[in-house]
Amino acid sequence: MNVQDRFWKVASLVGIVLVVFLAVLSIKGMQSLNDNEMPAYNSISVNGKGESVSIPDIATFSFGVTETAKTVAEAQSKATDRINAALKAVRDGGVEEKDIKTVSYSINPHYEYAGGDCNTYRCAPGKSTLTGYDVVQSVEVKIRNLEKAGAIFSTIGALNVENVNGLSFSIDDIEKVKAEARAKAIADAQAKAKDLAKQLGVKIVKITSFYDASDQPVFYGREGMGGDMLMNAKVSSAPTATPEIPTGEQKITSNVTITYEIK
Repeated sequence: MNVQDRFWKVASLVGIVLVVFLAVLSIKGMQSLNDNEMPAYNSISVNGKGESVSIPDIATFSFGVTETAKTVAEAQSKATDRINAALKAVRDGGVEEKDIKTVSYSINPHYEYAGGDCNTYRCAPGKSTLTGYDVVQSVEVKIRNLEKAGAIFSTIGALNVENVNGLSFSIDDIEKVKAEARAKAIADAQAKAKDLAKQLGVKIVKITSFYDASDQPVFYGREGMGGDMLMNAKVSSAPTATPEIPTGEQKITSNVTITYEIK
């Protein structure tokens, strides 16, 4: 046997050994993948719905004052006098300090613009002149005793503040209402899963997934009145009658999906 024949013989043997080696590795790799795979299981999914209705126990509104004067100190003094009078009325109405907060306070220069003289051909450039300063303060009030909401709202309206914005209603502990709706939705889903398993002739093993899709609060007024009363008032100093403030109801809806392993 010559050298060339020996070479090809050795090369063939090496090739056979390499093929066998790679085949063994592939088989072990497939076995490893099979060992790591998640065991297959049968499952059912059910939807549950729950609702919780509650009456709002918080009323919120805001008001503000604007004063313009030649100096910042003078504008601040005037604004402070007016805002303090309004805050006193709020406190006298039983609102606690923790439920009164300033949401904005600004001081800005006040300019007046005068146009330039004009002739047949053109107008001279106008000029802005600093004439004073504007002080603006806005306050938000939270009323917990809703029986007093109308009286406080009316009192503020008679104090010559610039505006009164939005008397809206909400639930203080909204998470509690959401939890009640979710609990009802879960109970509804569990009952459906039990009935479905009985109809299919299978047994429930465990929960494999849970999804909660809760809706936003929905207001329902009493006797056709809206539960969320938003108002923009042009306030004057004239006394006004105390308005009747319907609070309505607030409904929270929870929708859940539960998947169970069955056997």
